[in-house]
Amino acid sequence: MSRVAKNPVLLPSGVDVNISGSELKVKGPKGNMSLALHPSVRIEEKDGQYQVSPDNIKNMAMAGTFRALMANMVAGVSEGFSKKLQLVGVGYRAQLQGKDLSLALGFSHPVVYQTPEGITIETPSQTEIIVSGCDKQRVGQVAAEIRAYRPPEPYKGKGVRYADEHVVRKEAKKA
Repeated sequence: MSRVAKNPVLLPSGVDVNISGSELKVKGPKGNMSLALHPSVRIEEKDGQYQVSPDNIKNMAMAGTFRALMANMVAGVSEGFSKKLQLVGVGYRAQLQGKDLSLALGFSHPVVYQTPEGITIETPSQTEIIVSGCDKQRVGQVAAEIRAYRPPEPYKGKGVRYADEHVVRKEAKKA
């Protein structure tokens, strides 16, 4: 049984929630998001808090999922989400060219990543990339796509890694 759905979703100031039919719309200072509601889930407002409940006890997991999605939408439009990536390796660097991210990752050509809508990419230094936006799933997906160009390898630790990622290093062969 889901205990996540039992907690209400609190709204910070400046965030508006609109439930029309089977669609949930959340509007805040960082942007707007919408989500299609599952038919087995109900959302009710009580004293500025939103409670997610299932239509029967078998759908408690679905209610927990939609409560987590709604809480992520509220947090995204009020604060936003970000992921930090680091480039480790000699000659590995990143720079913005307009909205596109150009990466030099040891290939014979530069890798150009086109930034999708709703996502902002910053490069505070040549070896740091910050991906931010209001949709938690899209921020994580964009960061994973950038990391997939050159994931960290276990022998020298070179590659694109998350800032909080720990790469387990292997020992080289002994002759």
